[in-house]
Amino acid sequence: MRIASTQLQTTLNESLQAASGNMAELLQKMSSGKRYLLPSEDPISSVRLLRLEREEAAITQYTSNIGALRSRLSMNESYLDGMTQDLMQARVLLLGADDTVSKEDVKDIAASLVSLRDSLYFTSNTKDQEGHYYFSGTASSTATLALDKTGAAGSRYTALGNSDQQLVVVGNGVTQASNVALPEMAALLNQFDLAITALQNPPATGYRPAVEQGINGIDVALRSVGSKIANLGGAQNNMQMMEDNHANVSLSNQQSARLLGSLDYGEAMITMDSYKLALQASQKAYGKISSLSLFDVL
Repeated sequence: MRIASTQLQTTLNESLQAASGNMAELLQKMSSGKRYLLPSEDPISSVRLLRLEREEAAITQYTSNIGALRSRLSMNESYLDGMTQDLMQARVLLLGADDTVSKEDVKDIAASLVSLRDSLYFTSNTKDQEGHYYFSGTASSTATLALDKTGAAGSRYTALGNSDQQLVVVGNGVTQASNVALPEMAALLNQFDLAITALQNPPATGYRPAVEQGINGIDVALRSVGSKIANLGGAQNNMQMMEDNHANVSLSNQQSARLLGSLDYGEAMITMDSYKLALQASQKAYGKISSLSLFDVL
C-alpha cells in the first residue's frame, strides 16, 4: 500500500505534537508536584483525594475552634478563680464579725465587705473585647446582673442573663460549651447586701442572723463556683485530647494524600527521558523523510 507524502507528514506531525504534549503535561505535573492534573486521569484516586481534602478542611476548622475555645475557657476559669478568692475573703470577714468585736471593727469589716461585694458584681458582668458578657449564657449582649441602687437591701441585684450554653463544634458531631452562666450570683449579692447593711446599722436583734445568712450564701456560691471551675478544667483536658486526636488524623490524611496524589519524581524523570528519546527519534525521522525527493531513489 502506498502512503501519500502529505499523509505521512500529517502522521509525523501528530506524533510530534503528541510527544510534545506528553512532555508539557509531565513538566506541569513536576512543577505542581501533583500526580494527576485532571480527575479523569484516575477517578477513584481523585474521589479519595477529595474526601481527604474535605476532612482536612473540617479538621482545620475544628482545631481553630478548639484554640479559640480553650482561650475562652481559660479566661472563664481565671475570672472564677478571682471570684473564689473574693468569696473566701468575705467568708473570713463575716466569721470574724462576732459579738466580741468593737463597733469600729464592725464598720471596718463592713467597708471591706462592700469592696468585695462590688468586686463580685463587676466580675460577674465582665465583657470580652467584643463587648459580649462572659457569664450571661446565650444572652451575651445582656448584662449578667443588674443593680438597682435605689432599691432596698436584699433586692437590689437581679439576674438578667440566662443559663443556656453557647456550643462550639470541636469534632464530627462533638460540641463543647464555651460559656459559664452565673445567675445564682444575684441571690448571693442580695444576701451579702443584707449582711453589710446589718453591720453598718445593726438592728435591735443584732447583726448575727444576717451575717450567718451571708455565710451560708457564700458557702452555696463557693460550691457552685468550685463545681464550675472543675468542669472547666475537665473541658480543657478534653479539648487537649481532641486537639491531639485531630493532629494524628491530620497527619494520617496528609500521608494518604501524598501516597495518592503526590508525584513520584524518580518515576517522572524516567518517563521524561523516554518522552525525550521518542521525541528526538520522531524529529530525526521527520527531518530525514521530509528531505527525501524522487531524485534520491534514481
